[in-house]
Formats: sequence, structure tokens, C-alpha cells
Amino acid sequence: MSFYSVPVVSIASFVLEVKLSEALDLCLTHRLNLTLKMMRIKHHISLPVATGALLFGVPYSISLVAQWMYGWPNEPGYNKYIEAIRPRRIYRLTAAVLQKLKYVQYSKLYFQWNSWYKNADNHKHFKKGITFGRHCNKLDVYYCPNTDQSRAGPAPVVVFVYGGAWGSGNRAMYCLLAAQMAKELNATVVCPDYSTYPKGDVLDMVQDIADSLLWVKENGDVFNIDKDSLVLIGHSAGAHLCALTTLFLARGAKELGIEAAKQREITSTIKGVAGLSGVYNIMDHYQHEIVRGVEYVSTMHKAMGGTENFNYYSPTTALNALTEDTLKRVPPFCLIHGTSDGTVPVESSLKFSEALTCLSMKVSLYLLPKVGHAEMVTDLMATDRNSYHTVYDCIKQELRKFTGS
Repeated sequence: MSFYSVPVVSIASFVLEVKLSEALDLCLTHRLNLTLKMMRIKHHISLPVATGALLFGVPYSISLVAQWMYGWPNEPGYNKYIEAIRPRRIYRLTAAVLQKLKYVQYSKLYFQWNSWYKNADNHKHFKKGITFGRHCNKLDVYYCPNTDQSRAGPAPVVVFVYGGAWGSGNRAMYCLLAAQMAKELNATVVCPDYSTYPKGDVLDMVQDIADSLLWVKENGDVFNIDKDSLVLIGHSAGAHLCALTTLFLARGAKELGIEAAKQREITSTIKGVAGLSGVYNIMDHYQHEIVRGVEYVSTMHKAMGGTENFNYYSPTTALNALTEDTLKRVPPFCLIHGTSDGTVPVESSLKFSEALTCLSMKVSLYLLPKVGHAEMVTDLMATDRNSYHTVYDCIKQELRKFTGS
């Protein structure tokens, strides 16, 4: 009995271990299959969630934040929120916001102009922070670095008006541009601030530009400026303000709050106006903003005081208010626009050029291929930028016509 008991127990133990091993393997296999099945379920669930977040969550988040920060649709009560979440508006506004990401490429320029403006060694080339006008804004005066101001005669003056959709911008941002412009044009460059929205509306801005011209007229001798030879150059909203201010001065507009005799004196000193990527018909530009879905987040509508003022503040239509006598006071215009401009379509300059031509006004039109809206002005800040020489060559050619030199 004892002789056979050991093998029988060993065999039974072996069989039991095999059974337990098979059971454990089966359990592990079942658990592995269950885990794989759960992973497949999660994968199938996460794909729709990710797709939904990409197609709906991201666009709605971006556009709603933009509208919350800059303005809801101009609708009564809760209708503004209903209008704000319409898919068509959401996706158009999101596309417009994402297009702004390309401005990241100008981050290097931002640090350059910030550093240059604060660097005390550069102050020998310009005087900054000069108070002017009724709204107590400030302006900077940049001298040509190639000219000895103590020995040279009065230099022709360029007043540069920056853009920013009538609601942003400041003169410090354009210090590199003003310095290069003074050098390239052999001129004194005046860069004034103006009352951007909400500090002021478009009439306040026009008054500020007129006040800067009056400052040049009254302080030319002090700063060695040829106060009788002045050229206005503006970009985007700045081009609009240059054109509108010039037309208001030409007709002696009472809204400027300047004596008629002084307005005529200022007008006679303006030898020409150069508009870079300018807005000249506010209603047309408003329609373009609607297409882009940005009409309510844009400051233009607010700065103009509503659609009822669009025609009055449009240079293209303001020409119709001029008589034969006042038309003679309008200086020649130069319009420069990039054909790749998606912010302000090139049609803006085309239509304004046609309107000036129909009235037998002197106007030159330059259409630059592959030049966008921001590039038109940022490329003027450094010699290694793509459009630097192209744009300056256009301006130089027109400046010679304006000043007769």
C-alpha cells in the first residue's frame, strides 16, 4: 500500500497543478481580452470626442472669447447671444482670429523697437514725448542721421500716421520705421499719437492729425523743419485719417475747430498724401468685415459712431462735398497697396484712385504683388525685410513729385 501511495499522490498533485495553471491562463486570457475590448471601446469613444472638440469646441471657444472681449453683435437683449453662436459667424470669426497668429513672426521686431526706443544712445536721433494739440497727445520728431542739424537748412517734413483699426497703436511701435524713413527720405519725420477708440471717435482723431500739422506749422523754426513743405504718409486706418483730414482741411470744415484762415495755411503746406494699404470707403470695408465675421469685434463701427456716419467719414464720398474752388486746394495723392492684402482689399485703393481721377485730381497708384497688409508697414522697419526697397522706391519717386526736387 505504501509502495504505490507516493506515485499516486505525485500524479494527483501534478494533475491539480496543470488544472490550476490552465484555469489561471484562461483567467488571464479572459482578462486580457476584456482589457483589449475596453481599449477598443475607449478608442472608438475618444475619436468622436476629439473630432467634436476640433470641429465645435475649439471654434466656439475662440470666437466666443473674442466676442466677449471685443463686443457682442449689435442686437437687442438675448438676441445678441443667439447671433453670436450662429455657426456661420463662429467659423468665420475663428478663421479671422487664427489668421492673426501669423503676427507671431513679428515678435523679433517687437523686441527690437522696444529696445531701440528705450535706449538712451538713440535719443540723439530723435526727440520724443512732445505734447501737442487740444487733446494733449504726444509726438516724436526724428532727424535724418546723415544730416548735421546744426549746420543744415530746414529739412522737408513727413508726418507719419500709423494704423491700428482706429482702436490701437502708439508712436513708440513705429520708432524703427520713423528712423528708417528719415534716413531713406532725407527728411524730418514727425510721428504723432492720436485719440484711438474708446478715448476718442474718428472726429477726435482727425482733429489730432490736424493739430499735429498745425504744430509743425507753428514750431518749424524751433526744430529746423521746412514748415512750408509737408508730406502726409499713413498706413491702413492711418491712411484713412490722412486722406480725411486733408479733405476736411481743403473745404474748411468747421468740425476741425480751427480757424478757416489757419486751415487754408495748413492746406497750402501739404505737398502730397501717400496712403499705404488704406481704407477709403467705410461702408465697403464694413461689408468686407461682415464677410470675415469681424464687424462687431472691430472698433471701426464704434469709432465712426454707427453706420449712419459711414459715408460722411469716407474719403471716397467726402470728395463729393468739395466745390470746384476747394478741389483746387487738394494736394496730389499716392496710393500704394499690396495685392495679397486680406485685411483691406486692394479694391479700396482702386476705387479711391478712380474717384480722384474722375475729378481730374492728381493721383498715382502702385499695386505691389505678394505684399500683405502688415508687411506693407513692418517691412519698412528694417533693410533686410522683403518689401523694404520696393515700397521706399515708390515713396521716394512720389516725394520727388510732391516737393519738386
